[in-house]
Amino acid sequence: MTRRQARPDDPCGIAQAVGVLGDPWSLLVLRDVAGGLTRFDALVGETGISRKVLTQRLAALVADGVLERRAYSHRPPRHEYLLTDLGRAALPVLGALQEFGDTWLLGDGSARANAAEESNEVVRVRSLVGEVIPLLHSLDPVTEHPFTVVYCYPGNAFPGADEIPGGVGCTLESCTYRDRLGELADLGAGVVGVSTQRPGEQAAFAAANDIRFPLVSDADLELTTALRLPTFRAGGTTRLKRQTLVVDRERVVRATLFPIPDVTGSVADAIGIVRGLHDAAAAGVSALG
Repeated sequence: MTRRQARPDDPCGIAQAVGVLGDPWSLLVLRDVAGGLTRFDALVGETGISRKVLTQRLAALVADGVLERRAYSHRPPRHEYLLTDLGRAALPVLGALQEFGDTWLLGDGSARANAAEESNEVVRVRSLVGEVIPLLHSLDPVTEHPFTVVYCYPGNAFPGADEIPGGVGCTLESCTYRDRLGELADLGAGVVGVSTQRPGEQAAFAAANDIRFPLVSDADLELTTALRLPTFRAGGTTRLKRQTLVVDRERVVRATLFPIPDVTGSVADAIGIVRGLHDAAAAGVSALG
């Protein structure tokens, strides 16, 4: 398939973007590179694309400045493909496509901060178990602790929260983690909250509520796109649905919680998961000893 090129004199930004990202294979390649699959064979395996077509799409994305080709082996010569600043700037495009597909093509078109048990979004989040969170450019939700509870939330006091199923409870969720932080610390776990709110808004909320663990901003949708996390749109902003990941020090997702019908219950569930992982690790060390 030949890539569509926009006319150089076409003033329409959509036309210019389609000239770079309009090919479906290019979008899927960009999706998988954002998810940490940076090498040729890994991309072939994930997308199912032919090696010839993948070679063409990678060359085009490098030529357009979306990806950078970097050698990781000289004998034999091997290259990996990394997002450039331009490539990272395209991540919200992928996020919007996923949100559109989840909401309108796979869903009923309504905005919600939760999901039905049988939904495609739930399947996708559960499939993250065993996956590695890639190193990201603008944020890192993984702490130095043996385990990290990464809870994603729509935003504190965001417009329209009362009218969106599952929208209410962000403050309660964060404050519950605050109050039970010692229990998690005793189990060797840290806590990180992630939303798409701006850092200043998160900092103001943390100061007002004595939140003593990181609240990180994924306003650029880097983590959201890398893990294909479910989102919805409210108040003119793409927001993360309420979901929780338990991650180990090696960045491997060990467990997920989604959907979350009860925010305080989800904190207890996360602590229970960490306790099980902690006890299993301790038993393994004891057996080796």
